[in-house]
Amino acid sequence: MLTAKVEEDNKIQGLEAGADDYITKPFSPRELVARLKAVLRRATPPGVDSPIEVDGLTLDPIGHRVTSAEGALTMGPTEYRLLQFFMTHQERVYTRSQLLDQVWGGNVYVEERTVDVHIRRLRKALGDKYDHLIQTVRGTGYRFSTRAA
Repeated sequence: MLTAKVEEDNKIQGLEAGADDYITKPFSPRELVARLKAVLRRATPPGVDSPIEVDGLTLDPIGHRVTSAEGALTMGPTEYRLLQFFMTHQERVYTRSQLLDQVWGGNVYVEERTVDVHIRRLRKALGDKYDHLIQTVRGTGYRFSTRAA
């Protein structure tokens, strides 16, 4: 929050209302940039830039590649984002609506069944060796798991 209000009550109100930080005018542009970087560091989950490996399937977020022991896997950008989300949020079931918000973004208006199409494409891209990692939970949604469904 960037504001001219300098009273302690205003700061407390702003932070309690959900602000990640509170900076008052006048401010130094260098301080503002430093505070923004600190907020982004806190908001970025640990390991987002580190490769993720599950049962020989590796997702490299820096190189934007997915590989297995057999070599590189080819998939579209939406399937990649879906796989990245699943691999960083394993063992939890997500509804179609939650997946749309997390992978497509909150301001995109597409049918929930679009998720099913991309799940099918992702399973095809993963091949027979890894398609079991994307599990359907009847009546609820999907999860990424190395355990049997």
